[in-house]
Amino acid sequence: MTVGTLKAATCQFAVGSSIRRNSLRICQFLHKAKKGRADIVHFSECALSGYVGTDFPNFEGYNWELLRKETEKIKLLAGRLGIWVILGSTHRLTEPNKPHNSLYLINREGRIIDRYDKRFCTTGDLKRLTPGDKFVYFDINGVKCSLLICFDLRFPEIYRRLYKQGVKCVFQSFYNARQKGPSVHTDIMRQSMQCRAATNNFWASIANSSAYYSPYPSCFIRPDGKITGQLSFNKAGMMVNTVDLNREFYDPMKDFRDMVIRGKFDNLERKINDERSINRRCI
Repeated sequence: MTVGTLKAATCQFAVGSSIRRNSLRICQFLHKAKKGRADIVHFSECALSGYVGTDFPNFEGYNWELLRKETEKIKLLAGRLGIWVILGSTHRLTEPNKPHNSLYLINREGRIIDRYDKRFCTTGDLKRLTPGDKFVYFDINGVKCSLLICFDLRFPEIYRRLYKQGVKCVFQSFYNARQKGPSVHTDIMRQSMQCRAATNNFWASIANSSAYYSPYPSCFIRPDGKITGQLSFNKAGMMVNTVDLNREFYDPMKDFRDMVIRGKFDNLERKINDERSINRRCI
């Protein structure tokens, strides 16, 4: 594959409380992604563990040993297939500390080389989970990537940090599912990610659960903010898209983005001493 290109498989399925069932679907998608010649497979938030507070009420009696065994199974399969995996799960901490909502980054040798812990938990999350405090960066074939989770979307400063670190592709996992029907998420989540991509010149893979009712499906966004691939509402599926740093897209901010980040909030070349400019009450 050409340097600067990356084939990403974005997957969705109805994540639920059964770790074994979730693991089975994940392994099926790994095989499918390999056939699709993907370099990396991206899953939704808590894809293996299920989402606490939605799929199950709390961690009382949770089968952590089964979660560990199924994680090992997925790691072994990733190594056998030679494919990278972004695996949404829950990472147990030492009691009495609450677990992290996490993405395990598994390389093509089947090893966990890093873990991203959701930095911004919702008020509901905070009752059951511990936020993380570190970014994750990794490189595949010359494409610098990073990981984020769901509610992180609401904080544009995070994406500016990624931009300043030279990130070119963001893999963001969501769990907006098992809702009563369309909601504000229908109108804001994909649209916000389009904005984050366009204002920071990123590619972005969005993986959501498809459990009914999911207010928006997984999608793939290019650096000009255009959605180039989208799965079906409330239906399991996978799509393979190509990140290609050799392509150029419409970027009207290109000449000014770094200047604004440095704190200059206009593109006036020199200050003008003109009364008609200074006096903002005149006609």
